[in-house]
Amino acid sequence: MLELRRLRLLAEFARRGSIAATAAALGYTPSAVSQQLAALEREARIPLLDRTARSAELTDAGRRLAARAEEILGLVETAEAELSAQADTPMGRVVVTAFPTAAVAFAPALANSLGDHPGLTFVLRQTRPGDGVRLVQNGEVDIALIDDWTGKVPDQSPAVLEFFHLRRDPLVLVVPDGHPMSDPDRPVDLQQLREEPWMAAPPGEPSRQAVERLLDTVGGARPVPWEFEGLHTILSLVARGIGITAVPALALAAGDQGVAVRRIPECTLAREVYAVTRRASVRRPSVAVTLRAIYAAAADVQPATPDS
Repeated sequence: MLELRRLRLLAEFARRGSIAATAAALGYTPSAVSQQLAALEREARIPLLDRTARSAELTDAGRRLAARAEEILGLVETAEAELSAQADTPMGRVVVTAFPTAAVAFAPALANSLGDHPGLTFVLRQTRPGDGVRLVQNGEVDIALIDDWTGKVPDQSPAVLEFFHLRRDPLVLVVPDGHPMSDPDRPVDLQQLREEPWMAAPPGEPSRQAVERLLDTVGGARPVPWEFEGLHTILSLVARGIGITAVPALALAAGDQGVAVRRIPECTLAREVYAVTRRASVRRPSVAVTLRAIYAAAADVQPATPDS
């Protein structure tokens, strides 16, 4: 009898391509992963991995079983969802992971809405950019709130996942109160802001890339003198008059004081915000009610209005 937990490890190994990466993704030691895969080989009575001193790769039998493992795990999840759907009352534990600005923006509405379901235990975690899809696919979380600047993530993701579009989040200019460009009657002119002290996330972060693309439209600007992890940290520094920035509007949902928010003329830079879950999980009452609460939270949250 093949054990489901070991099949999940095999499926993850097929995605990651190495024992070390599989261990890191699932929170195990490489030794534990290797031992469990060896145990699966004994259960299967056929070699599943071709091991060398420095690496391991799937055999033909291993690749076939890994593909079947994905199907088996999906069927098990579907069966669990169908059983859960027999109960009308959402119950149990639902784990949601979110990128930081969504966690801050949506948390109050989610807490208020899901508080009406006493049998539901709701867990909201923050995650690093790019991790949400993987965590849902691996079954480590039930729902992920993700942002996508490329417009390609839903189309490039596995078919076992389902994406729910929540909102479009445009890039906006943020300057300190009292800054010349804080006057809503004054047109925003990026050319005039090229020599300002811009603040942004570290290189490689999607929001930093958006700022660079914005400044490229006016011939670029001097190198960003200040780099900080976390958009809320950047906004707090703008409020102190240290510099200016451009961030997605959702980052201002907490109502940052001391800043003015301006629309950027002819700027189309924006990110799409999605909730993603496994297709087999959607029928679970606990997941379904949480998705409805997320939809409501996304619709209700009101970032600072540009030019107000």
